[in-house]
Amino acid sequence: MCAEQAAGSWKVTLPCTRAEAEAIDGLEDPDLDAVLTTTEEVEDDVERWRLEAYLEREPDPQALAAIRALAPSTGAEPLGERLPDADWVTLSQAGLEPLHVGRFFVHTGDASPPPGTRGLRIAAGRAFGTGHHETTSGCLAMLDAMAGQTFAGVVDIGTGTGLLAFAAAHLWPAARIVATDIDPVAIDVTRENAAANGVDGIDLIVADGALDPSVTAAAPYDLVIANILAGPLVSMAPELASIAAPRATIVLAGLLETQRDTVVAAYEACGCTLDTVDRRGDWSILRLTAGAERYVPTVPFDPKGRDGWALDI
Repeated sequence: MCAEQAAGSWKVTLPCTRAEAEAIDGLEDPDLDAVLTTTEEVEDDVERWRLEAYLEREPDPQALAAIRALAPSTGAEPLGERLPDADWVTLSQAGLEPLHVGRFFVHTGDASPPPGTRGLRIAAGRAFGTGHHETTSGCLAMLDAMAGQTFAGVVDIGTGTGLLAFAAAHLWPAARIVATDIDPVAIDVTRENAAANGVDGIDLIVADGALDPSVTAAAPYDLVIANILAGPLVSMAPELASIAAPRATIVLAGLLETQRDTVVAAYEACGCTLDTVDRRGDWSILRLTAGAERYVPTVPFDPKGRDGWALDI
């Protein structure tokens, strides 16, 4: 096959078990140039899950072997298909039902928010974060539960579509809100979504975690939100703790319950204390409190584990 024919996006599908799905979701640095997602095919059936790998080109035998190695239990062969010239993220999010979480009503279409709610239209599109995944809806619920508190400075690391930053702006309109993402497309999407929802005043920054002068210049923040993945959360613990004000609230998500102890330990090493865990299915949302004194890192930041953290869910 010529290069022109092989180009384009591809999806490879393979049956897997729940245990394999959890292991795949917990990979910090998969040795595969692909976006990996896992889905429960039959509710509460630990054997009926599906792995989908999205690639930018037709998978070669080596890539297929790597995908097969992620879910060997069924003995099935990976099935590949070329995707049409469309954005698979958009396709995967289209048609989602509206989501009502506390004060917020999140939808992807033209639904009318119930009385007394803040409607947020997050169109299915080029970035993750419509609110429907347990991690995002869990963060939304946790922020909603903190509405009675006061925050002057908020940073949303890995903002995706901007949903959590918009929620923070609604709950704390007087606060300075900073939203960052490593993916420039996500920042463009957040800007578009902010305009569509009438949200003003959020500082949008393309940044690798908190490693940007624009992010650190606005520190310390008394609310730090990071909904990314367990590996990057661990790697970023010192830098996120360092931009948190004394006694700041830190909300972390994107981690499996099986990864909770590792993530918590990384932040406890930086003086933080775990306050609350909201477990939703296999996922956990954490609320921590920073130490009484602002954390000052004693060693250079370690970039290990940060690869792929733009996969915001």
